[in-house]
Amino acid sequence: MVNIAVVTGASSGIGAATARRLAREGFHVVAAARRVDRLETLVKEVGNATAVECDITDDAAVAALAATVDGLGGPLTLLVNNAGGARGVDPVSDGSVDDWQWMYDVNVLGTLRVTKALLPMLEASGAGTIVTIGSTAAFVVYEGGGGYTAAKHAQNALMGTLRLELAGKPVRVMEIDPGMVRTDEFALNRMGGDQSKADAVYEGVREPLTAEDIADCVTFMATRAHHVNIDRLVIRPIAQAAQHKVVREK
Repeated sequence: MVNIAVVTGASSGIGAATARRLAREGFHVVAAARRVDRLETLVKEVGNATAVECDITDDAAVAALAATVDGLGGPLTLLVNNAGGARGVDPVSDGSVDDWQWMYDVNVLGTLRVTKALLPMLEASGAGTIVTIGSTAAFVVYEGGGGYTAAKHAQNALMGTLRLELAGKPVRVMEIDPGMVRTDEFALNRMGGDQSKADAVYEGVREPLTAEDIADCVTFMATRAHHVNIDRLVIRPIAQAAQHKVVREK
C-alpha cells in the first residue's frame, strides 16, 4: 500500500517543489492549497498525486482535507506544514494589525488546524512524521520583521510543545528553518506586489537557496529510519552567515 504525504501550500514555491520530490520518492502526494488551478497542473505533472483546494485558515476546508485523505485508504505517514508567509516590513510603531493577524492566522493557527485534523491518521499509521517549514525568523528578530518573527516564534513553540506531548507515540516532529530562499512569490507578497522591492531582498546575494533545496531537505528528513528524529534543521545559503550577516556582491 502506498504511503500518503500531505503538503500544504503546494501551489507554488517550496510546497510545489516538495510535492514533486515526494512523488518521485514514491509517496502519493495530497497537494493542498487555495489555488486549485495550479494544483491541478501540478497533479498532472507528477501523476501520483491528488489536488485538494484548501484554505488552512478555514475550519471547514481543513476538515474536508482530512476527509479526502481518509478516503484515499492508504496510510498517512507524512505531513508537511509548508503553507505560510509574510506581509509587510513595517516597524512595530507602524505595524499593520491586519497584516500581523494574517501572519498569525496562516503561520500559527493554520499549522495548528491542519496538524490537529491529520494527527489521528498519522498516529494510526504507526510511523507518522510531521515536517514543518519554519524560518530562521523563528529564533532571531530583526527590524521591520516584528509580525513575521512573532508568528514564526509562535509556530516554533507550537511544534516544540507538540514534540513533548507526542513523546512515546509513533509520530516524529521535525522542523526546517531556512534562511534566504528565493522563490517566485514569498518576497513579492511581503512587499505588497512591488517587484523592485522584492528583487532588492536578494540583490547581490550569490546563490540564495531555492525551493528545490528545501524540498531535498524535507525528503531527507522524512525518509530516515523512523527511530531517527531530526528535531530542527537550519539551512542558509553560504552567503548568509547569520540573519544580519549577508554577503552581497557589487
